[in-house]
Amino acid sequence: MIARSIRSLVFLAAALGLAGCYTDYGPVELETRPVSLANSAAPTRLHPGDKVRVTVYGEEGLTGEYEVNPAGSISMPLIGQIRAAGRSQGELERDIVGRYRGGGFLQDPHVTVAITQFKPFYILGEATNPGEYPFRSGLTVHSAVAMAGGFTYRASRSVVLIRHTGEEIWKEYPLSEPVPIVPGDLIRIPERYF
Repeated sequence: MIARSIRSLVFLAAALGLAGCYTDYGPVELETRPVSLANSAAPTRLHPGDKVRVTVYGEEGLTGEYEVNPAGSISMPLIGQIRAAGRSQGELERDIVGRYRGGGFLQDPHVTVAITQFKPFYILGEATNPGEYPFRSGLTVHSAVAMAGGFTYRASRSVVLIRHTGEEIWKEYPLSEPVPIVPGDLIRIPERYF
């Protein structure tokens, strides 16, 4: 009877110990494409949460600072909602010029768009100081981890998990290559097991 109770307790302790090792990141997809920083030379695309300053020269009432809303657009005087998410600064400038000219509001508008603030990125897991950090162009996972104080002693130094804004699946990237990040990324540094 005592031996049976001891076996039950040992089994229960083992089951609880294994259950404590379980971590659910949700769906994870292994990124098999080679990661390249060549795309970082491409124009920076706007994302919901980014802030832009639109200057319409000679028209102070139309100049202002706007935040790209969750639907991906900004709302400007006279011309209303303009899709901004997924576009470069130049593409947004051309659209604004076209709408002011096409709507008959301005004959020859001169517009510039400047990104004043990117949506922040987030580091979770085994970073020394996990949390929210400001994004800047050309940022890689290595520099993002450095901003967060580096890895903890339990951190895996072979892979990182990233979930991009609007995606449901975490993608696994090898840390042996520079992995670029974009505004709004969630970066999870997993725990190593041995």
